[in-house]
Amino acid sequence: MRRIEQPGPETPGRIQWAECHGLRFPLTLEAGLPLLEAVRRSFAAAGFVSGTVKLDGLAVSPFAYVMPALSQTAEHAAFYSETFRPAGVVRIDVGAMTFGLRDGAPFFHAHALWVEGDGARGGGHILPDETMVAEAITLQAVGLDGAAFLAEPDPETNFKLFGPKPAELLGATREGRFFALRVKPNIDFCGALEAFCAERGIREALIHGGVGSTIGARFGDGGIVENFATEVAITGGQIVDDGAGPEAQVDVALVDYTGAMAAGRYRRGDNPVLMTFELVLEVG
Repeated sequence: MRRIEQPGPETPGRIQWAECHGLRFPLTLEAGLPLLEAVRRSFAAAGFVSGTVKLDGLAVSPFAYVMPALSQTAEHAAFYSETFRPAGVVRIDVGAMTFGLRDGAPFFHAHALWVEGDGARGGGHILPDETMVAEAITLQAVGLDGAAFLAEPDPETNFKLFGPKPAELLGATREGRFFALRVKPNIDFCGALEAFCAERGIREALIHGGVGSTIGARFGDGGIVENFATEVAITGGQIVDDGAGPEAQVDVALVDYTGAMAAGRYRRGDNPVLMTFELVLEVG
């Protein structure tokens, strides 16, 4: 399986996780607000400080993003491009967001594919502080109670990355069985989810959110993304078990460092994580 050497040693445990309660809720974003503040307000109104958001249909302007890029130093295995700021209203086709805390303040990690004001298509990593909500919209979100995504320095990749941590119960909900996860580099993404579920006797689960990167991509229909540096958003996913053990069915959209975009269902056993992959599992 493909592998990219990271600048630091592997950290213990290839899946970071926290079990918690959670709730699916409608997340309404106000027009004219910074995207980060609009998301924060809606999460706070529902009683949450962390979770995931499905970004499909969101219109933003102004908008700023970066793409994956080759690293110019040995400090990182891959890096980010310069910042791009397309003119006009940008409409997101598909995208996913992890919402949590960084340096004690609200923050998000979001990847998407979109259509720009001139009709050009693009994809990448949305910058929280330079992106505004252009039109009010209600999106699908999941709030976590008893866990939160916190951005912390990761010595393996040399980035500050979101990872789930146990947190105090907020009183927002006591519903359901949820797991907040971060899958670490150089292990197969689907295989990691399947092993995680098998160890806990989980036969059915829905995937919420899903923001990360894999070393290129291999799809079930034979499609291949060779370029190793990608930005990926899960567009839909579930864990199912027909009696042969848990099977991860994960549909994604991505952009690579050349700007090429692709979408499809990950082929199981052949999509190792590049830097990180965050998601939430809702056990059925």
